[in-house]
Amino acid sequence: MSEKEIDQALVERIQQGDKASFNLLVAKHHRKIIRLISRLVRDPAEVEDVVQDAFIRAYRALPQFRGESAFYAWLHRIAVNTAKNYLSTQGRRVPTSTTVDIDGAATFSDTASLKDINTPESVLMSKQIAQTVNTAIAVLSRELRIAIILREIEGLSYEEIAKMIKCPIGTVRSRIFRARESIAKRLRPLLDPPIGKRW
Repeated sequence: MSEKEIDQALVERIQQGDKASFNLLVAKHHRKIIRLISRLVRDPAEVEDVVQDAFIRAYRALPQFRGESAFYAWLHRIAVNTAKNYLSTQGRRVPTSTTVDIDGAATFSDTASLKDINTPESVLMSKQIAQTVNTAIAVLSRELRIAIILREIEGLSYEEIAKMIKCPIGTVRSRIFRARESIAKRLRPLLDPPIGKRW
């Protein structure tokens, strides 16, 4: 069975009254949802609460799930909306800190591909690049941050993102382009080409 078919089978069992099957779905997708929400919600202390809220919302909405899209995409849509609701609530409060949390740099999914050779210099450069990318993502506007995370980290298509955040595909492309430009601008000092060469 494919991942999609496994999810669908579990969903059908839950819809038939087998509540224990929901625990299997949570276990299967918990790490992915934590990874997604932790890149949207900056306060690590709140991430688990937002994740739990997302799964509660998904459980309550499961009776209406008809399998028209993959469960994974459906769950991600709920998680993103839950995180957006949380961020909206936070926007009405006075921020307790203006510092950017870059401790998660080591978990950046592309870090390994940045290491060409394992010299101390290359390892240091990889860490600096990962930290810079994570910092650049963290300071993006909420709309740009959500779009770039869904595209580059979660690997969703433009069409999937447009459906998930309920906006035209052109808007998705624009947000991702602007996010990439902002990240590239922060990376340029680290990756400065030799004198006489251009980007």
